Amino acid sequence: MARVLVVNAGSSSLKLSLLDAGSDDPVLVRELDAPQSKFDPAELSAALACGLSAADAVGHRIVHGGARFRSPALVDGEVRAALDELVALAPLHQPKSLAALDAVSEALPNVPAVACFDTAFHATLTAAAYEYALPLQWRERWALRRYGFHGLSHAYIARRVPELLGVGADGLRIVSAHLGSGASLCAISSGHSVDTTMGFTPLEGLVMGTRSGSVDPGMLLWLLERTGLPETEMASALEHSSGLLGLAGTADMRSVLAARDAGDERARLALDVYLHRLRAGIAAMAAALGGVDVVAFTGGVGEHSAQVRDETVAGLAFLGPFEAVSIPAREDLEIARQVRELLGFR
Repeated sequence: MARVLVVNAGSSSLKLSLLDAGSDDPVLVRELDAPQSKFDPAELSAALACGLSAADAVGHRIVHGGARFRSPALVDGEVRAALDELVALAPLHQPKSLAALDAVSEALPNVPAVACFDTAFHATLTAAAYEYALPLQWRERWALRRYGFHGLSHAYIARRVPELLGVGADGLRIVSAHLGSGASLCAISSGHSVDTTMGFTPLEGLVMGTRSGSVDPGMLLWLLERTGLPETEMASALEHSSGLLGLAGTADMRSVLAARDAGDERARLALDVYLHRLRAGIAAMAAALGGVDVVAFTGGVGEHSAQVRDETVAGLAFLGPFEAVSIPAREDLEIARQVRELLGFR
């Protein structure tokens, strides 16, 4: 059975998981501290020496594949150079993924490395779903379009829901709700993404832990013009000081729910805004699908908060009957599947 080492570089950690074919449980997992996306090469070498190097291939989670990478890619010199060119599209996320790719590839030079992209699942979006109503010159010059993210999680949901329900994917209409510190929805028709809430960046769409989600661009222009607010401060606020944190004073949904239930007004408002946007987004995804058969909740909040699931579903009765399911996020399994399929492993 082919073993795949899955490498996932987060904002403060580097997670390494070794997976066997035919098993959902990792053989071995190591998580290294990586503050500011920097990890200790000696710690990585030690982790690989403790059994992780017994891999037939390595699968790397890469946030952005641009318009070019619509499926996983075997990393060679040309692909590696192309990934550098995409850093400008995801300056907060791409560099740490590439640093991990380089470090693991240097440590395991004879093991094939495969880049698996969070944007690739959304390559099936039509122009109606991915184009912005912006000047043509802008769109062509700077590749301005909706790319979508969390694609590895949504792709796993697209495969897992039919398995759980014992039905075929053809004709099945799923709204996948990945609710974690980052959050996005995906409309999945017959296993393919037809719409999603994140856009050119992961800032668009739902209210998240510390990200604002969609806001009026005119308001941001107003702030820049009238207040002299520096662009760097605005960017940091939208990414790190908004969302639940900005509304409730905490980004932790468990704390928000507990405070709301104890009568805290800020927490009540935060949850009201969160659920309002979430229900509206699910309804929009259902419209893109022409109806909905399943709403699948995943991610930390989606999997573990029955309150959020129940209060969301309670406001969606107008959509008609549908199944609501909770499924653990398993990007690692999706990455391993993509790697094996690309390389022809069993």
